Amino acid sequence: ALFQCDHVQYTLVPVSGWQELETAFLEHKDQFKYFVLINCGANVDLLEILQPEEDTFFFVCDSHRPINVVNVYNDTQVKLLVKQDDDLDVPAYDDIFRDEEDEEEEDSENESDGSEPSEKRRRFEEDVIERTMKRRQRREWEARRREILFDYEQYEYHGTSSAMVMFDLAWIMSKDLNDMLWWAIVGLTDQWVQDKITQMKYVTDIGILQRHVSRHNHRNEDEENSLSIDCMRIAFEYDLRLALYQHWSLYESLCNTSYTSASLKLWSVQGQKRLHEFLADMGLPLRQVKQKFNSMDMSLKENLREMIEESANKFGMKDLRVQTFSIHFGFKNKFSASDIVYATVSLMENIEKEGPETTNFIKALDSLSRSNLDKLHQGLDLAKKQLRAIQQTVASCICTNLVISQGPFLYCSLMEGTPDVKLFSKPVSLCLLSKYLLKSFVCSTKNKRCKLLPLVMAAPMDVERGTVIMVGIPPETESSDKKNFFGRAFEKAADSTNSRTLHNHFDMSIIELKTEDRSKFLDALISLLS
Repeated sequence: ALFQCDHVQYTLVPVSGWQELETAFLEHKDQFKYFVLINCGANVDLLEILQPEEDTFFFVCDSHRPINVVNVYNDTQVKLLVKQDDDLDVPAYDDIFRDEEDEEEEDSENESDGSEPSEKRRRFEEDVIERTMKRRQRREWEARRREILFDYEQYEYHGTSSAMVMFDLAWIMSKDLNDMLWWAIVGLTDQWVQDKITQMKYVTDIGILQRHVSRHNHRNEDEENSLSIDCMRIAFEYDLRLALYQHWSLYESLCNTSYTSASLKLWSVQGQKRLHEFLADMGLPLRQVKQKFNSMDMSLKENLREMIEESANKFGMKDLRVQTFSIHFGFKNKFSASDIVYATVSLMENIEKEGPETTNFIKALDSLSRSNLDKLHQGLDLAKKQLRAIQQTVASCICTNLVISQGPFLYCSLMEGTPDVKLFSKPVSLCLLSKYLLKSFVCSTKNKRCKLLPLVMAAPMDVERGTVIMVGIPPETESSDKKNFFGRAFEKAADSTNSRTLHNHFDMSIIELKTEDRSKFLDALISLLS
């Protein structure tokens, strides 16, 4: 949208991993000198990976952290787009880089100047001592550098959403539109739905966006055209933490939202009973909650949020209310930000139609435009299927005790032939499944130690090539800072066992692995983290 404002021509290339990024760069490097990398490129040394010419420039807008130190301190070819108040915690330049001149000095200090032998010997001895001291200092500096870099790169986490950074840029340039603001909201909500940021960060960023929403959407209600048929209006609201409930039935939404499903333990008979008690406590007849939300009695819908919140507190679900935004297109269409996130993700990872992944990307991109509501509705239908599949898989994993404790982490592996297993060969779907499964497992287990463990999950990736996709997620605790140490751990475990792995995803904690190397890889991971 910013490029269109200034009539700048550009080429859009969707990439899903490092290999595709390298291929795309090689294909286009002769035609273009400027590359804008969105949601990729910050956490590796770009110049080393892509080997660009000196007149090639990269603008990187990526929420992956930590940012590679070479990218931070390269002030010629790599330009990072980050918010000023983002705490990057980057080590000081002198702690990790040394000038080459220092090293050359050590070698050049051995020149002699025809003076007396005794004088020469004395100078030579001083020289040897000085050089030894310098070498020791250099070794100490290198050891300290390794330690500093290890501390800096040990954990993977996420910074401010790229969509928000881009909106900030548009705002500074006075080119911000209501559409751009909505995309920034969707970007932030995606981080929250996928559990990439802390609740504190989410609430802070919601506050920042709320100010922009009031600025863009304050309409005088007495204006004649205050709500024309095609107008777009964004509103801040406290909504229910129930997935897609306004486009589904309330019953289906309660059953397929990870928070309510885990809290009520819906995979068990007892849990189903608790769900019916919960509905009875609200005074909602089953006939009403099982029909489409739009068709429910108006009298029930008017006070629904208050009724649900009141009963949810009695049933131990204190966080059922969440701060979010909704969007109205004219009079008829209303969507919440999380509806859009679920729809877009399921369009991106649609497995129903075989075809190039770029097609899915373009469809997902189209669904974000208000002129393509049919694509958005298609995405919502796919999202319902995805959420059902996740919930059924979680239930079967817990009922058949597939989650096992391996010591330092929990482990769960989906077998070939499991229903919907093809969906979970996609990274975002597998991550959502892992997070929902860990949440449910923590609610179901009585073992206090297991409640504090992270989870490693594996699913078949490509049966013909004999590969599995594996993801590691941090523990499910109230105070969790969402930092993930599995990226580095996976690399070390693969190196120490010569396992055939592919670290192709922009998230380091997702890898592909040869099926026959899985057991030795897991053994190495257990001993590494013990």
